Amino acid sequence: MQGYVVAMHTVVVLALEQVIPFDLSTPIEVFTRSRLPDGRPGYRVRVCAERPDVDAGLFTLRAPWGLDALADADTVIVPGTADPARPLPPAVRDALRGAAADGTRIASICSGTFVLAAAGLLGGLRATTHWLAAAQLAAAYPDIDVDPDVLYVDNGQILTSAGAAAGLDLCLHMIRRDYGSAIAADAARLSVMPLEREGGQAQFIVQQYPPIPRGSAIEPLLRWIEDNLSRDLTLADIADHAGTSTRTLIRRFREQTGTTPLQWLHRARVRQAQHLLETTPHSVERIAARVGFGSPTAFRDRFKRVAGVSPHTYRSSFRQSGVPGHRRGRANGDRTRTAEGP
Repeated sequence: MQGYVVAMHTVVVLALEQVIPFDLSTPIEVFTRSRLPDGRPGYRVRVCAERPDVDAGLFTLRAPWGLDALADADTVIVPGTADPARPLPPAVRDALRGAAADGTRIASICSGTFVLAAAGLLGGLRATTHWLAAAQLAAAYPDIDVDPDVLYVDNGQILTSAGAAAGLDLCLHMIRRDYGSAIAADAARLSVMPLEREGGQAQFIVQQYPPIPRGSAIEPLLRWIEDNLSRDLTLADIADHAGTSTRTLIRRFREQTGTTPLQWLHRARVRQAQHLLETTPHSVERIAARVGFGSPTAFRDRFKRVAGVSPHTYRSSFRQSGVPGHRRGRANGDRTRTAEGP
């Protein structure tokens, strides 16, 4: 199929002793649910460990793959463990370093950041972890720029996430990097996970259109706005179409969407612009006009405010390359620190 290659992207989840079950299951569920437009799975997922039996707290799990699976991985995910200070086995350290040297993308969830730090993969980089463990990480590894206030940090080849549900955000972010927004949106829906959450950073994983409350009284108006993004809409225009006053419109909008009409309009325009930046060769100026911004400067300012980076940087990071499973392209985006926020 045009736009995708036959080679499947291999994700290896590394299960260490005292692995946190939620952190372990997160990448397994998200990546195995990802499907390409033709129905093929987007990822091959494997669980590996140093030894076959792994202590997971309330139960023992059996990993079907050994550490040699890391050598064949396109992405390695390291879930958190109950004891972040637990010494890292030399065999695990060497396997992670070998994967990193080979260009494999490596990501951690929650306290899994400590594993990457112990393997020497985070020196000089910005990273995050569960907020409860952030001070401990900073004290143990002073060469790491620890940021406890973000959901995840993407350094290109090395990625880290905060606790619990932030691992879902990180996995969806990687799917978007690999296959684009449509595949990531589908994976989010199957995982019953919103694509955009409030956090201490701009989130790149967003829907092509803002979520519309199904069956709500305001749904027809939201769809009308979607259909008229290119127009120079004002608050009065939206209120006129809704047949109400601007004051009533603002109140109903807040009640049913949690935001204002103009904020919803701006985000809708930026989301549409993200889709065009990913999927078309159009210039920034042309895209700005197509999504209703009066000038390229206004578009760039609003886009950076919402997405956290400029349109050019966004396109460089997320433009669909058509080679998501290419071995030497696994760390695509290494030159862009995409999660540093606005």
